[in-house]
Amino acid sequence: MLRPSQSFLTLGIACLCAAPAAFAQLSAHRLDNGVVQARVSEVAGGRLLSFALQGKPNFLLVDEAAGDPGHAPNARSNHIPYQGHEVWIGPQREWWVHQDINPARAAARAAWPPDPWLSLAKYTLVEKKPDEITLDSPASPVSGILLRKHYALVAGKPNSLRLEAEASNRSGKLAGRDIWFNTRVPSQTWAYVPVAAHEDVRIEPAGALRYTLDDGVLSLDLPAPGEPARKGKLFAQPASGWLAAFRDGQALVIQFVHQPRAAIHPDQGQVELYQDADAGAPDKGLLELEMHAPYVELAPGQSMTASELWTILPYDGPATRDAHLAFLRRHAAQLGM
Repeated sequence: MLRPSQSFLTLGIACLCAAPAAFAQLSAHRLDNGVVQARVSEVAGGRLLSFALQGKPNFLLVDEAAGDPGHAPNARSNHIPYQGHEVWIGPQREWWVHQDINPARAAARAAWPPDPWLSLAKYTLVEKKPDEITLDSPASPVSGILLRKHYALVAGKPNSLRLEAEASNRSGKLAGRDIWFNTRVPSQTWAYVPVAAHEDVRIEPAGALRYTLDDGVLSLDLPAPGEPARKGKLFAQPASGWLAAFRDGQALVIQFVHQPRAAIHPDQGQVELYQDADAGAPDKGLLELEMHAPYVELAPGQSMTASELWTILPYDGPATRDAHLAFLRRHAAQLGM
């Protein structure tokens, strides 16, 4: 994401913030197949709170004590950093321009906060089975969207979780929108994206981040001790439909349908990496692993869908780019990359 203070491989082969103790943990449903486990909450926007290998730490950054989940959203609600994984509706510059319940945000073309009815509201439990769950948001008076989320462990792929989102236009008028997956992980996570050329990358603000691009793979550089903190966003047109992240003895690979540049809203990238990292404060900040589905003009009542396939694997190698890429190459066929 871009905060208000900012401008906008193919392979060659938990943050804790001060908060009332009463809100220490969100109510949640557990999906567990003995290999991986996940927690999904109906409150706080139908949010995915955790995903990890059995016995390993949560791969996601989450703060379940960030706010009061019993407080219903309204037109003046601000962002509450529960983190974890959530789904937004893009593009960001149009978040508040299609509504009249907060005229000040509409007039300012506010790029923050995200839609409270999709990010903060309690979702309705549609269906729950041992290995899957379906949740519905309320119909939002901000974006005009009703969002259905489906999380499911994958039969025959014990290390995988499928995330699906269906966005329905309930605004009564034509709506140009996209589905936007946003996954928060700790700031010291290593991230990789298949990218063909430097021309397929832009950074905002200019020069805020550093990356390495070689052999068709982009890696987001982490600040070294003594270097200035980094805060900004990288927009990428990927060369194929995946991104990967490494931390705490685990490798997370997120796969999605690769789209041509023309399908993605020009303000966005199909893959976006927001980095807020300081080597001197490794427990602060975050990294966001983001994916945009195509920008679509939805007629009243029409829906669009998008999905991600997450696979998490044990990783016991060194924390280096070369070792990470060698690991991904070894598992490319297994993952269908």
